[in-house]
Amino acid sequence: MVSPAYAIELLNRSLKEYTPSRAEGSLANLIKDKSIDELGFEKTNIDNVGNVIATKGSGRPVIMLCGHMDTVPGRIPVRMENGYLYGRGASDAKSSLIAMLLAASEFPKQRGTIIFAGVVDEEGNATGIKELVRSKYTIDYAIFGEPSGISNITIAYKGRFAFRLTCDVGTSAHASAPWLAKNSIEEVYDFWQAIQLEIGRLDSGSDKSSKVTCSLTEISGGSSHNVTPQKCKITVDIRIPTTNTSRKIQELVASIVKEVSIKKNVRATYRIEDMTEPFEADHTSPLVRALSLSIIDVCRKRPILLRKTGTGDMNILGNAFRIPVVTYGPGDPHSSHTVDERISIAEYISSIEVYNTTLFHTSRLHHLRSSKNNKGTGQ
Repeated sequence: MVSPAYAIELLNRSLKEYTPSRAEGSLANLIKDKSIDELGFEKTNIDNVGNVIATKGSGRPVIMLCGHMDTVPGRIPVRMENGYLYGRGASDAKSSLIAMLLAASEFPKQRGTIIFAGVVDEEGNATGIKELVRSKYTIDYAIFGEPSGISNITIAYKGRFAFRLTCDVGTSAHASAPWLAKNSIEEVYDFWQAIQLEIGRLDSGSDKSSKVTCSLTEISGGSSHNVTPQKCKITVDIRIPTTNTSRKIQELVASIVKEVSIKKNVRATYRIEDMTEPFEADHTSPLVRALSLSIIDVCRKRPILLRKTGTGDMNILGNAFRIPVVTYGPGDPHSSHTVDERISIAEYISSIEVYNTTLFHTSRLHHLRSSKNNKGTGQ
């Protein structure tokens, strides 16, 4: 049995490893060493994109516990204060990652197979989870570690369509004679307004999780303070509920860009930065039932099922594998990415027990269902 002191120390060490996207190697090596030397995993390796994969047990069910090792940029001094552990990644999502690792280490080998995956680049381009999908693991169930709060379960994430639009007016002029050339920064604003207008017209629900939203997140243009800009680039981030698809949004954006380009007589092109379909898990699955029972067991609360406005690794694996999946983890999501990112130590310790109990219930329900199916077929 992993002690609370060991759990806190391991999380503390992981927080001291600064791991912005695509710089997760130090934490991957730490997890690899711990999983073999101290936590009883039978096999651990780091794959060709930097994911650390640790396995133990044999047979069915095969349960994957998947968390991401990377964080957004920005260092936060690691410290314990008033029952909280502060540090970059404390909430999103190293507490979930380490809690899952420790829970997996305690799972009885005879109850099935555990695959622990610490993936890279979740905060970037999802390189890690895409590699897992390409690897075509045989998995019966998957749990993703993200901050939902100790008694909440995330069952849905929006999809995402992000693109980089470049407007090129063909020439520039001296700032003292702006009538001699179009201004790409001014022209690109019309593209943004048209995109906002059309997105706003889409039929969407009344709550934030069911609306299509768009955000202008980056803008760059111009070559000098006294020259009108020939080129301007903007990045647009569109989040898509399960009532729509990223493919349809791409088609809408393509038509808007073409229409405004013709109308304004300027050249505009766009490059897709991310295209992830929305996903909602089956909330009647044995996995959701197992996690719900575990939260009731440990927290003495009935869990709340959440549909979130963000996008996560669950989207990619869930859409590809079509198996029971769910996202769960300790922490306040509103603390994520902030200068005061933190995790309640008590909540973190409790989450290890929730994950542990979930593995037990998932295995139990799986074997129970298999037994019923075998009896039904006369085997």
